[in-house]
Amino acid sequence: MAGLMQIHGCVGKRWCCALLIMCCVGCDVGGEAAVTMYEPGEELPGGVSTNTLLLGGNAFTMPAANITEEHESMFFSGNAFFNQPWVQAPASTKNRDGLGPLFNARSCAACHFKDGRGRPPESEDEAFLGILLRLSIPGENAHGGPLGDPVYGGQLQPFAIPGVPAEGRPSVRYEKVAGQYGDGTAYELMAPVYTISDLGYGPMHEDVMVSARVAPAVTGLGLLEAIDVARLQALEDPEDVDGDGVSGRLNWVWDVETQTMAPGRFGWKGDEPTVRQQSAGAFLGDMGITTSMFAAQECTEVQAACREAKDGGNSAGLPEVEDHMMDRVEVYMQLLAVPVRERYRDEETLRGKRLFGEIGCASCHVASHRTSPTAKFEELRDQEIWPYTDLLLHDMGEGLSDGRPVFGASGREWRTPPLWGLRFYKVVNGHEQLMHDGRARGVAEAILWHGGEGEAAREKFRLMGAEDREALLRFVESL
Repeated sequence: MAGLMQIHGCVGKRWCCALLIMCCVGCDVGGEAAVTMYEPGEELPGGVSTNTLLLGGNAFTMPAANITEEHESMFFSGNAFFNQPWVQAPASTKNRDGLGPLFNARSCAACHFKDGRGRPPESEDEAFLGILLRLSIPGENAHGGPLGDPVYGGQLQPFAIPGVPAEGRPSVRYEKVAGQYGDGTAYELMAPVYTISDLGYGPMHEDVMVSARVAPAVTGLGLLEAIDVARLQALEDPEDVDGDGVSGRLNWVWDVETQTMAPGRFGWKGDEPTVRQQSAGAFLGDMGITTSMFAAQECTEVQAACREAKDGGNSAGLPEVEDHMMDRVEVYMQLLAVPVRERYRDEETLRGKRLFGEIGCASCHVASHRTSPTAKFEELRDQEIWPYTDLLLHDMGEGLSDGRPVFGASGREWRTPPLWGLRFYKVVNGHEQLMHDGRARGVAEAILWHGGEGEAAREKFRLMGAEDREALLRFVESL
């Protein structure tokens, strides 16, 4: 008989799997964070690497404008590895075989279509693609990271190659959460409840912790990696010494290449230190494809068919993504350009920018940084960039807690996600589903899900007059 479990994502329930795309927090109205004027360079979020040529539905697909000739050829080779589907080994396409035995998608682009953002299913019977479920149980692994479920590992994989049982079938439904703006205008939020049915290997651990993850847009990652760690440490205030209600801190995570702890910059809880490790982890976790960084499949002891099939009949081909291929994928991921802004001098946009600062959003969504002059890729060095993030963890309250710690991040803490490129989500991917699980149907709902450090800013937004709310939203939607 197939197993079944439910995970609630609504406020006040243990399995709350909420994450906002914005982490606005309180500060004094009229404080230093409030900027009302155009700032030179803000129209080029990625500095001189910004994409100014091809926008619309292909806004996220362009290489850095200043890409070198050497990196340009590697970029387009990496683009092919990112976009083309992988197949089960052995196959005639030796550079594309090795899929599975268990997987979430057949290609990177299946989740990050046109290098953009995934979304949750629109109905209970729609397959999960562009969203996945993380799994862990209480405790830590050898490096302080999450401990996977003993039967299903660290990630639910609903697909499998022939002869191997899939792990389970996830689905989602929504519970309505009613609210009201200060002027009496009603709104309705949607809290997800996840169900896992048809468990292929028996029940999960009784204390399993589950958290949903939507695939984010992948532009500008190299620029975020190029920010000097000293800059991020200067933004930390774990004890809230200045008393502004913001107590951000870095998540220190295990770096597989250096075999040391390093600052986490990527992932919804800042649980990956580099673009290369993030990419290699996705190859393994999402597609069952090995690299030199992660050379072993994650079949658990219970998953006998998975372990027997793990080499796919092509053991001589391990790792399935060889280092020279991984180098090209890394160049592609590092040098995907952020699109140019528009409407940045518009009077209403600038008014919204002032309000964004006044209610405290800019305290976490720090507008700009300068990248290191010694960054790994020369195209990304010494650039003034405008990602609107501090890359730090912030306590977002029990209502948004997923109850699942990741390295130093508690269940209540989440990394501030960047906001650049947000205005293209709808045109690139056909939706405006925001937050880590896609529950928010636009920027306003994302703000209204704030809690913890973000509660004060949420309330200021909620109590604003309609014209001010629209101005603030216009600014965020211009980024």
